[in-house]
Amino acid sequence: MHLSFSLIIAALLLISPASHAQSANDLMGSGDAFDRKFQADKALQHYLPAEKLEPQNVPLLLRIARQYRHLMTDASSSAEKLRLGGMALGYGKRAAALAPNDSEAQLSPAITYGKMLPLQGSKEQVDASPRIKAGADKAIKLDPRNDVAWHVLGRWHQALANVGGVKRALGGLLYGKLPTTTNEAAVACFDKAIAINPNRLRHYIELGRTYAQMGKNAEARLFIQKGMSMPNMEHDDPELKQRGREALAKLP
Repeated sequence: MHLSFSLIIAALLLISPASHAQSANDLMGSGDAFDRKFQADKALQHYLPAEKLEPQNVPLLLRIARQYRHLMTDASSSAEKLRLGGMALGYGKRAAALAPNDSEAQLSPAITYGKMLPLQGSKEQVDASPRIKAGADKAIKLDPRNDVAWHVLGRWHQALANVGGVKRALGGLLYGKLPTTTNEAAVACFDKAIAINPNRLRHYIELGRTYAQMGKNAEARLFIQKGMSMPNMEHDDPELKQRGREALAKLP
């Protein structure tokens, strides 16, 4: 009887890790089904328990970060958006630390920093700016065909290209020097993103918005309308189309 009991214990020890891994995989699969429907709350109901089982699962951490960014988009108040952004950032940083050679893991914090940027004060914006570029640059180095990384880098150039001299000087005086760049650098990044993945409407809309900043109204209208004519495929697409509508309304 003692031998039989020992064999049972040994068998349980052998199957326990596999069953935990399978359980986490099952939870991830269930969460993925809700992720595809853009139901972030329900996806997290599966992803978060899976994280308890596998806290160092990088793809899972990236999924969780993405859900918090989705919730951030849907939140109504700036304070709630920043809270959710902080949650996303925490999971993205964990993934980046665990997977220094994974392009998506290195990009995740940069995406979140970028989404939080418009809601933050000047000091936080100046602090986040090099972090965004560093994350995008590293993601591109690890995977030159990561179109989202090229998009994030394009947004970085786009945002800084038209910072006025007074704001740039004041920011440098109070918080640290802002990098100098050009709209042309942003255009090159968005062109690259489109060449890699022509099916993401965000690339076209942001390329068009960059041309609007350059005063190239015909090109701006062409690319923004191209993006807005495409079907919504990702959670943030409606928000991006609204940005496109607002840019079109300002064109002469």
